[in-house]
Amino acid sequence: MRKSMQSNKGRDTKPELALRRAVHALGLRYRVSARPLPDLRRTADLVFTRAKVAVFVDGCFWHGCPEHHTKAATNAGYWAEKVRRNRERDEETNRLLTEAGWQVIRFWEHEDPLAAAEVVADEVQSRRS
Repeated sequence: MRKSMQSNKGRDTKPELALRRAVHALGLRYRVSARPLPDLRRTADLVFTRAKVAVFVDGCFWHGCPEHHTKAATNAGYWAEKVRRNRERDEETNRLLTEAGWQVIRFWEHEDPLAAAEVVADEVQSRRS
């Protein structure tokens, strides 16, 4: 179990890199895998500090995507609980960041990175003006 968990990337996944490339191509600059709030041990995949926008790219398996989540064949109870806790933590993160004046944007890993980048750019630009 430990070995399998260690081999999963915490950052720089293919969907995340695709979104970063698309956002960068639109002329936006951001911090990567950073804490929006220094006192909160949660990192967003892209952080726009001045605009207060935090972007997360959630994996379908790890965060229980309604379209693509599959139940684990082995150790199903453990994985179901893990996904449940991840979703709870995501909701808490959204709440805490929103209360602190941040805009939280979440995408599933299967979403089109170009369309997602447009959503991010629109939000960042609207919060800057």
